[in-house]
Order: sequence, then structure tokens, then C-alpha cells
Amino acid sequence: MSSLHKSRIAEFQDVLGEPKIALQKLRELCFSGIPFDGGLRCLCWKILLNYLPVEKALWSTLLKKQRELYSQFLKEMIIQPGIAKANLGVSREDVTLEDHPLNPNPDSRWNTYFKDNEVLLQIDKDVRRLYPDMAFFQRPTDYPCLLILDPQNEFETLRKRVEQTTLKSQTVARNRSGVTNVSSPLKTSAPNSLSEYEVLPNGCEAHWEVVERILFIYAKLNPGIAYVQGMNEIVGPLYYTFATDPNSDWKEHAEADTFFCFTNLMAEIRDNFIKSLDDSQCGITYKMEKVYSTLKEKDVELYLKLQEQNIKPQFFAFRWLTLLLSQEFLLPDVIRIWDSLFADDNRFDFLLLVCCAMLTLIRDQLLEGDFTLNMRLLQVSTKIHEEWGGGGRTLFKQEIFLLYNTQI
Repeated sequence: MSSLHKSRIAEFQDVLGEPKIALQKLRELCFSGIPFDGGLRCLCWKILLNYLPVEKALWSTLLKKQRELYSQFLKEMIIQPGIAKANLGVSREDVTLEDHPLNPNPDSRWNTYFKDNEVLLQIDKDVRRLYPDMAFFQRPTDYPCLLILDPQNEFETLRKRVEQTTLKSQTVARNRSGVTNVSSPLKTSAPNSLSEYEVLPNGCEAHWEVVERILFIYAKLNPGIAYVQGMNEIVGPLYYTFATDPNSDWKEHAEADTFFCFTNLMAEIRDNFIKSLDDSQCGITYKMEKVYSTLKEKDVELYLKLQEQNIKPQFFAFRWLTLLLSQEFLLPDVIRIWDSLFADDNRFDFLLLVCCAMLTLIRDQLLEGDFTLNMRLLQVSTKIHEEWGGGGRTLFKQEIFLLYNTQI
């Protein structure tokens, strides 16, 4: 470890060691990147996402309360109607007299259960494919949820619920634009479709199953937005960061902590996922147009070239902004960018500048390319990956510095 890195870790430890953390000073440190050592990134993200208060004396009580609350969510929401927890001494409730699967009453618990299944099927489809190039999300967790997996109770896992449902139901998927696609799970031609449903031994669960629970509970608690494709790409880096925390005391509670940090983050960006707000000042259309107006200020030649080819920001910036660049870079680089994104007071203004830096990083290719080539560059982002992954990190940081007049 270099002396510079040791010095940087010491700076974080000094700030985090105070009884009341100086938030502005912490933000300034985090903006230039947070060391992973000692769980510093995990802790800083929880503070920056307003999960932990700046008063350290409050942490223990708050964490205990929030984690107990999450356990209550598990008990109330991931359970089949009519099934009670066996080890509480409660017998199975006979619901067939007053409530049953064919009950048309909208207040029927079975009716709610079947509607929830539609959301769950889409979540399941997305989280099974989360970061397919990484083995992490397919591996078993070190801390499986005993409340759900305890063989003495009668809870069904979401995985089992999906498997039972797909035997007799079609897959329903709703994308960000509200388009609904219905397909039979038995008619898939994907070569790895069967392997996606391979299960771990009893008592074990994969990391993607934890992400599935987080998203399902969020959808249940936020029916106005529920689940929209892309949310899995937001929760993925958060959960990965917390689930790989070197501090085992924090790592054990990665699921609950991720849920509340994800909820807080979604409170800030949820307007991007609500189609009815697209054209409002807080909607995604306004933000996409802001990318172009910012580009016009910083690089008018490139702006005019894209305008001339009628390349609208909706063609590429929609995904960049909505998913916080989580699909444009490899996961370690996404996490590094999120250090700065979470640390900035006007974090989503900073996101616009990052998007502009991505454009100026490949400006030469864009200026030379025709419409087809440029669309491929922007939508696939392959060139941006190559530029960032090689010596382009330095260039990218220079672009950010020129646009934002600060260093990352």
C-alpha cells in the first residue's frame, strides 16, 4: 500500500472518527473516490444516502430499528396468503370459506397475491440476468435469510413462488414506457434458460435472490411506481458494495441496509421512472435536453454535428440518466463514479456533466462518423468502454475537470 493511499485512508478515518461527522468535509473526500479498505466505502455511502445520521451516537439505535422493520416487511409481504409461521404455534388458516383463489373481490388476499405475481415475474426475470459476466450474483450468500429458509416454518421463498407460477402462467413484462409483453416461459429459445432456474441446495440462496426480495418489497411498499425494468441495475451495485463489506458485522445486514439506501436513492430519482412526469421539469425528458444544452455550452461543434444528424438525446441519454450509468461501465468503474455522484451536493447536475464528458471523450469519432456509426457508438457504448478501460480513465477525468472545474 502506497504512502499516499495510507494517508488518504487516514483522512477518512479522522473524519469518520468524530462524534459528529462533518458532512461537507466527508463529501469533499468522497468526491475524489472512497477507499474500499476497512469498509470505508460502505459506511460513507450509507451516510451520503441519508441512511445513517451524522451523529454517530444514533447509529446503533437506528440500525437496530431499521433492521427489525425490514424483518417485519419480510414477515408481512413474502408469505403466501393463508400460511402462518409454523414455529409460532399458529395453525394453517382455512381461507377457503371466506376467501379463495377465485374470489372476484378486489380486497381478496388471493387477488392481491396474483397481482403481485405479475410484478414478481418481471423482477425475477431481470435479477437472474444481473451482471451476467460476474459470478457474484449466482453465488450463495454468506448470510442466507433464516426467517425465509428455516425448514421449520411454512414460508415459501420467492424463487419457489416463481417456479410454481411459471408452470401455469405466462410471463408478463412491463418496460419503462409502459409497454407490456406477454410470453410463455415454456417457449424460450435461450440456451441458458434452464440454467437460470437451477437452484442451490436447501438452506442456501444466491445473491440475486436477495436482490429479488429487496425489489419485491420495494414494489409492495410503493404501489404507485411498483417495479419498472432498470431498477435492478440501480440496486445491484448498492447490494454488491454492502455484501462485500470487509466488516462482517455490517455485511451480515447487507440486505436490510441495501433496501433502505435503495429506497432513499429512489426517492431522489423515481421521477425518471414515472412516464406521466416525463415532460415536467422534474422528468427525464427535461434532463435529457439538459445534456444537450450543457454540451452546446462546452462543445458547440459536437453539438451541431449531433443536431445535423438528428441524433436526439432520447436515443442514448435516457439509459445513461435513468440507470445512473450502471450499464455503461464495468461494475468497479460504476462504483467509482457513484462515489462522486453520491458525494456531490447537486449530484444529478454532476451526472449531466459526466454524460457530456462521455460524449466529448469520443468526439473525434462522432465528428467523423455518419448517423449509423454514431448511433452505434452512443447506444452500445462499446467505444466509451474501451476508452475508459484503457488509458482513457485519465482523459475522462480531464474532461470532468474541464466541465466541472474539479478533480475526481
